[in-house]
Amino acid sequence: MGALSSVAHAATESTHTSSHVRHKTVTHGPVRSAATPATTAPVSVARPVAAPQFSAPVAVNRSHAVRSIDSGTQESVVVTGSALSTSNNQNANPVQVITSKQIEQTGANTLGDYLQRLPSVGSSGTTNSQTNGTAGVSCIDLRNLGQKRVLVLIDGKRAAMDGSASCFDMNTINVHQVASVEILKDGGSELYGADAVSGVINIKLKHNLDDANLTVRGGITDRGDGQSGMISGYKGWNFDHGKGNVTISGSYMTQSGIRQNSRDWANPVVSGLIAPGASPTYGSSIPTAGRFITDTADNVPNGDGTFHDFSKKDRYNYGNDQNLTNSLQDATLSFDAHYDVNSHFTPYGNFLYSHRNSNTQMAPIPVSGSIYPSTLPVAITIPGSAPYNTLGEDATMYKRMGEWGDRVSQTATDTYTAKIGASGDITHGWKYDLSYTYGWNQVMSQTSGVGNYSKLLQSYGLSAEEPGNPDSALIYNPSICNAAAGCTLSNPFNKLSPQAAEYSNYTSHDHYYYQLRDLNLRINNNHVAHMPWKNGGDLGIALGMEHRGEQLAYHPDALVESGQTLTNSASYTGGGFNVTEGYLEGKATLLHNAFLAKDLTVDAQGRYSSYNTFGSTKNWKASINWAPVQDIRFRATLGTSYRQPNVYELYGGQSLGYASATDPCDSGQVGTYGSLTPIVAANCAKQGINSSNFVSASSSQVPTLFGGNSKLKPETGRTYTFGTTVTPRWIPGLSASVEYWHYTLKNMISYLSSQYIMNQCYTGATTSYCNDITRVSSTNQLNSVTALYGNIGGLKTSGIDFDLDYRIRVTAHDVFTVSNNFQQLVSYLQQNEIGGKWYNYAGRMFYQNGTGNPRVRDYATVGWQHGAIGVTYMMSYMGGMRWNDTETDVTRSASGRTKTPGIFSHDVTVTYRWKKWNFEAGVNNLLDKKPPFVAGGTDNSAAALYGNLYMGRNVFLQAGVNF
Repeated sequence: MGALSSVAHAATESTHTSSHVRHKTVTHGPVRSAATPATTAPVSVARPVAAPQFSAPVAVNRSHAVRSIDSGTQESVVVTGSALSTSNNQNANPVQVITSKQIEQTGANTLGDYLQRLPSVGSSGTTNSQTNGTAGVSCIDLRNLGQKRVLVLIDGKRAAMDGSASCFDMNTINVHQVASVEILKDGGSELYGADAVSGVINIKLKHNLDDANLTVRGGITDRGDGQSGMISGYKGWNFDHGKGNVTISGSYMTQSGIRQNSRDWANPVVSGLIAPGASPTYGSSIPTAGRFITDTADNVPNGDGTFHDFSKKDRYNYGNDQNLTNSLQDATLSFDAHYDVNSHFTPYGNFLYSHRNSNTQMAPIPVSGSIYPSTLPVAITIPGSAPYNTLGEDATMYKRMGEWGDRVSQTATDTYTAKIGASGDITHGWKYDLSYTYGWNQVMSQTSGVGNYSKLLQSYGLSAEEPGNPDSALIYNPSICNAAAGCTLSNPFNKLSPQAAEYSNYTSHDHYYYQLRDLNLRINNNHVAHMPWKNGGDLGIALGMEHRGEQLAYHPDALVESGQTLTNSASYTGGGFNVTEGYLEGKATLLHNAFLAKDLTVDAQGRYSSYNTFGSTKNWKASINWAPVQDIRFRATLGTSYRQPNVYELYGGQSLGYASATDPCDSGQVGTYGSLTPIVAANCAKQGINSSNFVSASSSQVPTLFGGNSKLKPETGRTYTFGTTVTPRWIPGLSASVEYWHYTLKNMISYLSSQYIMNQCYTGATTSYCNDITRVSSTNQLNSVTALYGNIGGLKTSGIDFDLDYRIRVTAHDVFTVSNNFQQLVSYLQQNEIGGKWYNYAGRMFYQNGTGNPRVRDYATVGWQHGAIGVTYMMSYMGGMRWNDTETDVTRSASGRTKTPGIFSHDVTVTYRWKKWNFEAGVNNLLDKKPPFVAGGTDNSAAALYGNLYMGRNVFLQAGVNF
C-alpha cells in the first residue's frame, strides 16, 4: 500500500433560498402546534405510513401526523424544492422523505451510514468504511454525480462544511436530533443556488420541545469487535405561556474501527487483475527487508549479509497492519430558542456544535525516493563504493520502513453553525424570514510514521552529488551524520536501530479552515390572488435575496510542503468567493375540483446570481402537477443547473496522492490488455522497459500529482423528470409512484483518472498523455502521473424510480406496513474529453477505486405493530456490475473474475414500549453476508459500494426514556 491518498478534491459550495419553517414538534408531550415533518404526497415517502410509533425513543409527535393521514385532512407545509407551503399532493418535485423512526430502527450511529442504504445515494461520496485519506468524513453523493454536486441544508438553510473535504460532514449530526430528512432528487440550482446540481438534502431537526429525553445505545459485531456506543438527550422549556421556547440537546458517540486482518475475505490483499495463465499476486512489492535493484539482480537481504532474488514470497501483506473501518468519536451540542413577540416579529436563534475525533491505521510507509516538489533525489541509489554495500555495484533501494511503525492518522474537527433571525407576518398574507448565518470549521490532522527523508539519508551517510537536483546521484559521506546531533550512522541493508529510527521518523501536522457568512431574506405569500375563472385556485409568490461569502484554507505541514518527508507532498491552498443572488417563484393552481382537473398546478422558479469570480448567471425551473381525478396524479419538471469551481478546483496547489491504478508495463498487468497487449508491451519497450519481467514498485497505487486550475469554467446542466403517483381510494393506505429522471452536465469539472491517462499513452490511443507520465530514469519506476482539474467533457445519466407505501390495519391492535424504494439506472454516459468519445458506465464498476453504477438498487421494509411491540424487516439489494478500467470492460480472457454479482443484505429490528420507556434491539446483516471480491488492491472489495457489509453481522440495543 502506498502513502496516504491526497486531500479529497470534492466540494459543495452552494446556496439556497427556501422559506424558513420552525418545526413545532413535541416528543411524547403536549402538542403546541399542528406542524409536522413534511409527509406531503406526492413526495416518495421512504417509510411505511404507520400507527403511532411506540418504538421511537426520541421521535417527534407522530400521532397527529397519523390522524391527519387517516382522516384525509390537508396540511400545508414547506417541502424541499419550493419556497411556498404546499398542501397534500400539490408538489411536482420528486422529494423523498425519511423519518426519524426509519433512521433509528437501523441502529445507524451516523446519518451518513443510514443514507448509504438509499438507492438514489451513489458511491462517489465518502463513507466511514473508506480509511485511506478520507480524514473521517462522511459526505453524500446523489445519482453518482459526486459529493460536490449535492447541497446539504439544515432546516432549509446552509451550514458549515468540512474544510478538508469541502463538503458537509454527516458525521457531525446527532441522529437522535433528526426529525426528518427530505431529499430533492432533480437538482435545485434555481431555488437553492449554484451547487444543487444533483439535488438537495434537507435535514430537519427537532425544535420547540417541552419535555426531556435520555437515550442510550450500544452495539457490537458477532466477532466481538466494532464496538459502538451512544448517549444523547435533550431538554426543552416553554415560557411566557408558550410564547417562547428554549431547547438544548447533546450527544456523545464512539465507534471503534475494525482491523483488516480480522476479516478473512479482506486479507491477504490481491494486488490487481490476474493475467491469463498467471497466479494471483498478493500485497506490495516493497517489503520491510527492502529490495536493492542492480543492473544484474533484484536483491532482498537475508539479514545475515547475504541476499536472495526477489520473488512473490517476499511481497508484503499490508492487510495485516491497517484498519478496515474508521474509529470515530463525536460529541454534539445544540441550542435553539425563539420568542413570539407578536404575529409580526418572532426572533430566533440556533447554534450547532460538533467535535469529532477520528483515527485510522495503515501499514508502514514505503521509501523509494522523492516526488515533486522536493529537490531531494528521486531515487535512493546506494553507490557501490559505500562500505556497507557488499553487492559491489550501485543498488537502488525500495524499502518499507517497519522501524517507524504503522502510519496512524488522527483527525480532530470542530464545526459550528450559528444562526440568528426573525420571522413573521408582514400584511395581507405576506410573510418574511430574515436571517444571518455564520459557520466555521477547523480540522487538525496528524499522521505519525511518515519519516523525514533528509534525516534518513543522513542516517545512511548519503548526500546528493548535486544538491538541489532531484536527478542527482548519491555519494557516501558519513560526515553529514556525524555532524548532526542525534544521528546514528546506519546500514540501509539492515534495520534501523531504535535511536536511528527515532531520529529519522516524523509526524506531520496539517490544518484546514472553512468559514461561511450568509445573509438571507425570504418573503412569501401563498394566496396573493385567486384565479378569475370558475374552479380557479390560488396564486402564490415567493421571492428573496441572499449574500454569501465562503473562504477555505489548507495549511500543510511545513516539512511536507517542502518535500522533505516521505508522505504525500502538498501545497498551500487558499481562496474564496462571494455571491449576491435574488430569486422569484410563482405557483398557480389553475384548476381545482374541475372536470378532469381535480388539481392542475404550475410552478416557475428563477434565480439570478452575481459572483465576484465568474460574473453573473441565471437559472430557471418549471413544473406542472395535474390530477385528473383524486386517485392519480401526473407531474413533470424541467430546470437548469450551474456550478462554479470550488476552492480546491480553482486554487489547489499541486499535491501528491496515490491513485488506485496499475502500471501498464508491470509484468503481471501487461497481459490484461487482451488484443492490445503487444502494443502496450512495445510502447513500454520504447522506454527501455521489459514488460515480461518488470515489477512495478507502486503495486495497485500510482503516485499522482493533483492540483487546481485557475482557468476552469463553470459547469452547466439541465435536468428533467416526469412521473405519476397513484393513491387509489379503493385501496386505503396505498401510495405508489413512478418517476423518470434525466441529468445532462456540460464542461464537467474533474480530473482524468491515472489509469485513463496511462492507458491512453501505452495503448497509443492518445500519445500526448505520455507527457503527463514521468519515470525514474535509473529504474523506470513510475515517479508521478499528473492529473490536474479541467473541464473534461460531459455526463448524461437517466433512470427510473419506483416507490411504494402500503399500510393496512389488520385488527384493532395490529398494523402491517410495506415500503419499497427502487431505482433502475437506464444510462450513464461520460465524456472524458470535450468532443471526445462517450463511455457507457451503466452497470459498470471502476474496480481500481471501487465506485460503480449498478443498474438496479432496492431498499424495502416490512413492518408489523402489535400494540406496544413492533417488528421491522429491512432488505437492501444492489445489482451486479461489470469491471471497467474507465475505458473498456475487463474481459474474461484477461482475468479469472470480471464482475461482481447482485448482493442482498437483511436486517431485523424489534421495538417495545413500556410506560415512558422505549426499547429497541436489532441485528444488521442478519445472514452475515460478505462483500463481493473486487481486485482493487486495497481490501479485496469496494468500500464505497459495499461498506455496509464490512462489519459483518452486528447487533445493537437501545433504551430511551421521556420525562
